[in-house]
Amino acid sequence: MGSPIERIEVIPLRIPEDKSADSDGTVDTVLVVLGDAEGRIGIGESDAPPEVVKAYIEMPTAHIWSRNSTHMLLGSDPVEITAIWERLYDGTLYPGRRGLGIHALSAIDIALHDLAGKQLGLPAYKLMGGARRERLRPYCTIFPGMPMGRTLRQLLDLTFRQFERALAIGFRTLKMEVLYFDLVTDRELAAAVAEGRRALGPDIAMAVDFGYRWSDWRQALATLERIAEHDILFAEATLQHDDLVGHARLAGRSPIPVCGAEFAATRFEIKEWLDVAKVDIVQPDISRCGGLTEIRRIAELAAMGGAQVIPHGWKTGILAACGRHFQAACPASPLFEFISPKVYESPLREHLVGPEPEVKDGTMDLPSGVGLGVELDWGVVERYRVKT
Repeated sequence: MGSPIERIEVIPLRIPEDKSADSDGTVDTVLVVLGDAEGRIGIGESDAPPEVVKAYIEMPTAHIWSRNSTHMLLGSDPVEITAIWERLYDGTLYPGRRGLGIHALSAIDIALHDLAGKQLGLPAYKLMGGARRERLRPYCTIFPGMPMGRTLRQLLDLTFRQFERALAIGFRTLKMEVLYFDLVTDRELAAAVAEGRRALGPDIAMAVDFGYRWSDWRQALATLERIAEHDILFAEATLQHDDLVGHARLAGRSPIPVCGAEFAATRFEIKEWLDVAKVDIVQPDISRCGGLTEIRRIAELAAMGGAQVIPHGWKTGILAACGRHFQAACPASPLFEFISPKVYESPLREHLVGPEPEVKDGTMDLPSGVGLGVELDWGVVERYRVKT
């Protein structure tokens, strides 16, 4: 039995720079900190509006299906992670179940894995069943930012500089973000992807993120057919997120594996992506889909359906650590997204937690520390804490 939870804190963080015209999820986060009587803490985060998550977790109890999450957590044994998950899910059926409620539950679940691991002296992946592989395989996302008045040439030049940084530190799988929207036609977009492949060469695995460019699966298919000769690992965010039927038609015809579901919450939504959208790869975010407990269930569901799980991961080093533990424990995950602070500049991603893992010939060591294996820098927390 672990030491009961006796302290809960929800801390919104935000950098002061205005990046509202960009698409950078690392500009803010919300921390959930769980503490026990011995002074140990577990940390988690959610990729959702920080102040709203805080209000949700701290809302007053109305009745048995709309309960205060902190009241349900206090006094609980953090080692009983799945039982706590179910209690929180059942106790918030009215306001939770999907969306924000599951985003908040994700942060709590991550913090439970961290605290339980520290109490038991084990890395989080061992709480998930143990290592299923000897080495981890991250992919590095390459994102020059939204156009914001820049030309395609300027965006590509920045992309290629990020390519060089990622390759120099050891990555061998990269994802090229092409969120160009009205700046380019579909044919110009295909030409930009071809230029990206030439810049990387044939030996580096390359995926492409289209940023939900199309509303018509036929238009998406035409572009995927144009770039298929460039050996694209997967096509991400092709159609509008909730167009499950369109995804099915695209996935059934595309020469490139089609991804989806980065905004999906719980295995119940993922089942719709597998049964209706019929995508090759689902990409739930651990800090939104229900935490490490739920993404493990998702991975088992995907494996039964012949699909793979490559989790979305664009937040701080807390979520990056979750990606490592998840891939360690789940064989249905051939890759996980990893933002390197050496490639993409972000104060919260770079400084909030440490240490940072090394990449060696495209792979990483299994996590070695207890819990998530990362520690908060409380000075950074205080610097970016949202004052309320």
